[in-house]
Amino acid sequence: MTQKFDVVVIGGGPGGYVAAIKAAQLGLKTACIEKYQSKDGKVALGGTCLNVGCIPSKALLDSSFKFHEAQEGFKIHGIEVKGVSMDVPAMVSRKDGIVKNLTGGVSALFKANGVTLVEGHGKLLANKQVEVTGLDGAVKVLEAENVIIASGSRPIEIPPAPLTEDIIVDSTGALDFQSVPKKLGVIGAGVIGLELGSVWARLGAEVTVLEAQEKFLPTADEQIAKEALKILTKQGLKIRLGARVTGSEVKRKQVTVSFTDAEGEQKQVFDKLIVAVGRRPVTTDLLAADSGVDMDERGFIFVDDHCATSVPGVYAVGDVVRGPMLAHKASEEGVMVAERIAGHKAQINYDLIPGVIYTHPEIAWVGKTEQALKAEGVEINVGTFPFAASGRAMAANDTAGLVKVIADAKTDRVLGVHVIGPAAAELVQQGVIGMEFGTSAEDLGMMVFSHPTMSEALHEAALAVNGHAIHVANRKKR
Repeated sequence: MTQKFDVVVIGGGPGGYVAAIKAAQLGLKTACIEKYQSKDGKVALGGTCLNVGCIPSKALLDSSFKFHEAQEGFKIHGIEVKGVSMDVPAMVSRKDGIVKNLTGGVSALFKANGVTLVEGHGKLLANKQVEVTGLDGAVKVLEAENVIIASGSRPIEIPPAPLTEDIIVDSTGALDFQSVPKKLGVIGAGVIGLELGSVWARLGAEVTVLEAQEKFLPTADEQIAKEALKILTKQGLKIRLGARVTGSEVKRKQVTVSFTDAEGEQKQVFDKLIVAVGRRPVTTDLLAADSGVDMDERGFIFVDDHCATSVPGVYAVGDVVRGPMLAHKASEEGVMVAERIAGHKAQINYDLIPGVIYTHPEIAWVGKTEQALKAEGVEINVGTFPFAASGRAMAANDTAGLVKVIADAKTDRVLGVHVIGPAAAELVQQGVIGMEFGTSAEDLGMMVFSHPTMSEALHEAALAVNGHAIHVANRKKR
């Protein structure tokens, strides 16, 4: 007998599990299909983010930064520490424990909200039927009034550097090194490459990042990207721009990477190589030929502004559709779709999705960059404030970076907030809140910010937009 549901969600990652929980909370009979198996062989919810992405990488970033602080940063505080060492397997084990705790938490939320978990691979058939191939190979079909596709993404593999079991790895493999490689290569200077490179560099690896593009962080604000390159280089990351990898050869537990750059043909030997050149949507065996859902040539599913596909009642969210591949974007799309299925008129402001790189210092932004606004011909005023002038940052010995606020010169409306520095993600989130309510730079400048806090840097940058900063010299207007 075919099981019938109001909503069937394919995929249990940040887009899928959130959509399923929200749909159930709205009174809809909901099932969520997931096939991912954790290290213990059990189906685990949470997708890439919880299992092998956002959460485990942050666990390693925090562990490695604490080690780096103990080695390099304690002395200035008067703390003498000798013989500090890192137990890498213990660090990785802690990371695994956090992952298990969180994925188990999602399972508990499914039970609490009455979501039916269906283990296996989901495939959309015609007429909103979903075929599920169980882990044991058994096949069954679910009938749905509505289907939400949230199948996520996977790391892109490249022919010049095919993955091996232990030497050439993707972002998932880089989370499970059991020792610190002496020489580590990273292909790709994007979010994932910089974060994972930072982890192992702090633990003592000599890290070289090979980036094919000539510009560093081309989607970030140019001033912030320039500052980031300077800081990360000072930390020991060797970032080679315009370096196009052409081949790799594994021999005697090392890999020789061939690449071309401005100096011509180059070769470099590494103990480990991380391939972090981006991600692609998971759409393999996802849609039957007669499902009616359209995809582009790269495997992304076509959707409108409300994540509806070309088939009424079928939606797609997260990494499998247009827009940034971010967990928080996927989750909010999942909530929006569940609410629209329930008859509400929910929507997302795609102009205000924050982005974060969790290096130290963090790099974060929301809204438009200075170069984009100038290209559009928008007249702007810009205010900046360096953390070097922040009392709180000085007290924490964390003074690298700055806050940048960009406002429309005519209306004073804030169009972008860009930060590199301590708590950058949290400061940008304050910008998101203000911008969602149409804040002006003057509005932010008139608010009372507690002292001493990192947040004061945002306050001062907003004041600086109109030449009113107190704790830094204002730029003279021409």
